[in-house]
Amino acid sequence: MKPNKALPVPPNDAQALSQQLTDKIKRHLSRHAQLSFADYMRFALYTPNLGYYTNGLAKIGAQGDFITAPEISPIFSRCLARQAQQVLSQLSSPSIVEFGAGRGVMARDILLELDAIDQEIQHYYIIELSADLKQIQQQTLSTLPETLRNKVIWLEQLPSHPIQAVVLANEVLDAMPVERIKLEPARQSQAFVVWDETQQAFDWDYQPIIEPRLQKIANRILNQIGQPDERGYHTELNFNIKPWLNAITDFLQAGLVLLIDYGYPRHEYYQPARHMGTLRCHYQQLAHANPFFYPGLQDITAHVDFTSVAEAAYAANFKVAGYTTQANFLMASGLIEMAADPNAPVTEQLKVAQQIKTLTLPSEMGENFKVMALTKNHDQALIGFKLRDLRHQL
Repeated sequence: MKPNKALPVPPNDAQALSQQLTDKIKRHLSRHAQLSFADYMRFALYTPNLGYYTNGLAKIGAQGDFITAPEISPIFSRCLARQAQQVLSQLSSPSIVEFGAGRGVMARDILLELDAIDQEIQHYYIIELSADLKQIQQQTLSTLPETLRNKVIWLEQLPSHPIQAVVLANEVLDAMPVERIKLEPARQSQAFVVWDETQQAFDWDYQPIIEPRLQKIANRILNQIGQPDERGYHTELNFNIKPWLNAITDFLQAGLVLLIDYGYPRHEYYQPARHMGTLRCHYQQLAHANPFFYPGLQDITAHVDFTSVAEAAYAANFKVAGYTTQANFLMASGLIEMAADPNAPVTEQLKVAQQIKTLTLPSEMGENFKVMALTKNHDQALIGFKLRDLRHQL
């Protein structure tokens, strides 16, 4: 795989891991006529032991590729805990389910906050595909009191029995494999991936759309953006959200699903100016647009169409109970009160102030990240959306 000059060259052992994954994808290509971009993304992110989310390389934090909100400040997780507590307190046998718990920081801080406000839960389930991340999570949570630590249960698949719970998914939707399409004045195409022998690298291969589902969505987007110009209009489509929500509703007897991710409602997602789509890759704290850079060593994401999420939620018998920006959600859930500690040293107060800026400023995470609440068999005005509820924008 040829290095991108703008990005750091990975160390030799990481390059060797990427080469193993590259060879595996090439073998798949040799056996099958074509590889859709969604399937390539699935290989790159989720191949056991080799994919980005399943290998043992550092991903989160200063030594990794990106920083998540729970890593920026414990206040983020404490705010989530306050919203969760409002619902947990109304459930007869409350639990929490967290998808993709990263290094376990959010789970630790939520458990501590729930304990501090005297909210009992039966279990804290963590659904984790990576054995390496599970070990890191266990190490992070080992500092908890035994009574809290014993509530944590790791699962490799969804709960097999009905539970009442608050389900948390922070930056989960953006990591789901997406299809990519290109709309041009004279044709509409679907993105596939091929191996370029000359460049010794994967590359794009756009073929005319033949799948009715893709064509229907392409027509809808064209109606919204108008005739694309000669440069074409690229965009991403996530077909995994609907089955994922259906799987959650199968085990969730009653409770709340909180989705936190970067994205837009549909009318903002599909704008003529967004002609290159939202596909983003992250390597060593650098963002770029080449998903073929050392497969398995970088994150590959796409922004979320929250209108599609709402439609899938309704189809899965959820109620969309709230939708707002991360800044509005955190402030409505007690962020300012948690940050106000006049007895803290000045250096600590300045540190917390900077953390709050990162979490809430429009130029940082405050506006780009959205929070959506889905409820099932639970009807309650949620505190996190009392400041400003943007459901009307969906």
